[in-house]
Amino acid sequence: MKRFNNIMCVVEQGAGHKPALERAVTLAENNQANLTVIAVAKRVAAGIGTPEGGSISADLQAALVSAHEQNLESLIEPYRQRINVQAGVLIGTPFLEIIREVMRNGRDLVIKIAETWDWQERLFGSDDMHLLRKCPCPVWLIKPEALKTYRRILVAVDVDDAYPPREMELRRALNLQLLEMASSLALSEFAELHIVHAWHAIGESIMHSVFMKMPEDEIIAYVEQDRLHHAANLDIFIHEVAGHDALDYLKPRTHLVKGWARKEIPVLAKQIEADLVVMGTVARTGVPGFIVGNTAETILNQIDCSVLAIKPPDFVTPVTQED
Repeated sequence: MKRFNNIMCVVEQGAGHKPALERAVTLAENNQANLTVIAVAKRVAAGIGTPEGGSISADLQAALVSAHEQNLESLIEPYRQRINVQAGVLIGTPFLEIIREVMRNGRDLVIKIAETWDWQERLFGSDDMHLLRKCPCPVWLIKPEALKTYRRILVAVDVDDAYPPREMELRRALNLQLLEMASSLALSEFAELHIVHAWHAIGESIMHSVFMKMPEDEIIAYVEQDRLHHAANLDIFIHEVAGHDALDYLKPRTHLVKGWARKEIPVLAKQIEADLVVMGTVARTGVPGFIVGNTAETILNQIDCSVLAIKPPDFVTPVTQED
């Protein structure tokens, strides 16, 4: 079972912080982990006629930080009887400073309320997308209206095997991490665990075209053979980790869905009314089952539930400690 040791919860002034903060506190309790609650204050730029770093801009910056500190203290005070909670205020661009804080202090999970872009009907905003793509540790984005307890958790894995050995090794490690975290959370939430793998038969569309003119029964046989292959891979993967007590107890439901992950995962999440989707968000070019670039945004902007996003073992963030 995956255990967290150093959790960071990000809160924003004026935002509905309670679902994220309560989950962070409970998770820290259950894992006997350190918890730090962070706010990010905007950097005060010098105005017209005001020198950069002058007394006026410095006073404004200090006042802004002080307001954030007071807000943080009021937020975490009700939880101090349950757990030792640290607080801190960062200054600058939110996603950059959050990632730098993760790097400086070895945070192993970031929890925050998902930004909302109502005018675009998107759940995840720009800072969230930057974190999902660039934060080196797992990022848990919680829907503002999230239920206190989750009923169904969906984890997306890729069990395709058409890759070089090193690629297979890294992909399997990520699959295991995804399943371990999803299982751990399903246990603590008394939730159903659903495992999905999206697949498609390579070349099926061209087989129907005038360029090949393949008989329909041959196409059907080809697609069915491919489906059976993916089903076997998913079954093998589940059985490889079935010895874990958590998985044996949860008896997860598996879903083998035909089609592209960017379309089928959001559809399934809505069909089963998932409260949380656990998924990988970055992959190397040529690994279609995990989500890279626009595919990540396509899936995440179609999902209207909370998301726990995890990077591959070899991921290196492009963010540095310097501006």
